[in-house]
Amino acid sequence: MRHSILALALASLTLGACSTVVETVQGPQLAPIGYPAQLVPVTQAYTTVPEPRSASANSLWRTGARAFFGDQRARQIGDILTVNIDIDDQAQTSNTTSRSRSNDITGGISNFFGLENSLGRAFPGGFDPQNLVGVEGQSNANGTGSVSRSEKVSLTIAAVVTDILSNGNLVIQGRQEVRTNREVRELTVAGIVRPEDISSANTIAHTQIAEARISYGGRGDISRVQSTPAAQSLVERFSPF
Repeated sequence: MRHSILALALASLTLGACSTVVETVQGPQLAPIGYPAQLVPVTQAYTTVPEPRSASANSLWRTGARAFFGDQRARQIGDILTVNIDIDDQAQTSNTTSRSRSNDITGGISNFFGLENSLGRAFPGGFDPQNLVGVEGQSNANGTGSVSRSEKVSLTIAAVVTDILSNGNLVIQGRQEVRTNREVRELTVAGIVRPEDISSANTIAHTQIAEARISYGGRGDISRVQSTPAAQSLVERFSPF
């Protein structure tokens, strides 16, 4: 069993190394298009697309329309809506901490099994049983920290309704990838929305998404050069000093 686990781990490392080598040579590859169920671990369900109704030439019913007077906003699993992301946040924090402590402990004994005189002869410098134990300690700590952050993101992404909660709220997920030369920009969004917050244009703002998970980043040559090496990250993470 142990040999099987070691072989599986070695195979995983080999595949990961091969993938890294291929990405280094050919650049990052786009992920396959699929139902975005991996963003939020929920039970997914798929609905079948109904067959379009046949209509005569003079019919008011348009072939392929889902409803005649119905609301076209996303409300069913598989429907698509547009998420407008407009983040403009600023934060500044400054903290200063100073701490100092000093300890001085002195103790002695009056009798030590009748060996006080013998211990005095053993120490050429003299022996004082009243000052047998002495402990001194001092510690100082000073810390200063500051945070100055400014973030601004303005993006638009299409998301898919992946689940409907028991109270009618919708679970949405969306992912977008754009490749430019050897760099891939990734944008993901997931969360819970109320059907009432979806506008008539089938759009919703990111501030109306509960449990919002928004990720914007990239991978490729530039991101790899800017990132901290793995060995240095491990040292900084687990160093006790």
